[in-house]
Amino acid sequence: MADAPLSERPEAARRPLTFRRLFGLDRSGPPPPETLAGRPLNPWTIPNAIVAARLAGIPVFLAIAFSSGDGTSLAAAWLYLALALSDYADGIAARVTGQYSRLGAIVDPLVDRFLVVSGLAVCFYFDTLPRWAIVILMARELFMLALARFGMKRGLELRINWFGRIGIWWTLAAPGWALADVRFLALLGLYVGLVLTLASTAQYVRDGVVQLRERPSS
Repeated sequence: MADAPLSERPEAARRPLTFRRLFGLDRSGPPPPETLAGRPLNPWTIPNAIVAARLAGIPVFLAIAFSSGDGTSLAAAWLYLALALSDYADGIAARVTGQYSRLGAIVDPLVDRFLVVSGLAVCFYFDTLPRWAIVILMARELFMLALARFGMKRGLELRINWFGRIGIWWTLAAPGWALADVRFLALLGLYVGLVLTLASTAQYVRDGVVQLRERPSS
């Protein structure tokens, strides 16, 4: 009997849980087999419960932010911060419990994008950040949703790259600082995040093209 592919062997995803791996700093090795395309969604996990709570918090954030009157609100800023930082919580929970799932791999980055778009929508409405940059970032998020759908239909594995991992935090920070009325930091986060997220998008496209070209022709 042939050996199972490396990415499907339990030991490939159950490496020692070091500090760097716990906090997502060390992402070497293959992804957990439970998160790969074609695996069951497995929705009933602790990490997915955290993701669901994050998703439920976004409408609450929007209600508080849009009722601020001028786009600045410490209550909205703190809630936004909590929703952003809790992204680490579901990742840590998955690594500690081993409760990885295909649903989590799909939904978690979508929740991050919903949060980014929600924060940027508030800034666009109240004109607290340059609207031209917000339009570019929102267009990028829509493009990424379309690219993810394209990749899923064709069985592509577009893994998150480091440009995207770093860029999302700068982009997330911009609306938070704008809500707290710290304009310099808000602009810094916006422009650095814009550069990094565009670079990550280019890498996603390149990776997808490479995977399509490497497939044997029928």
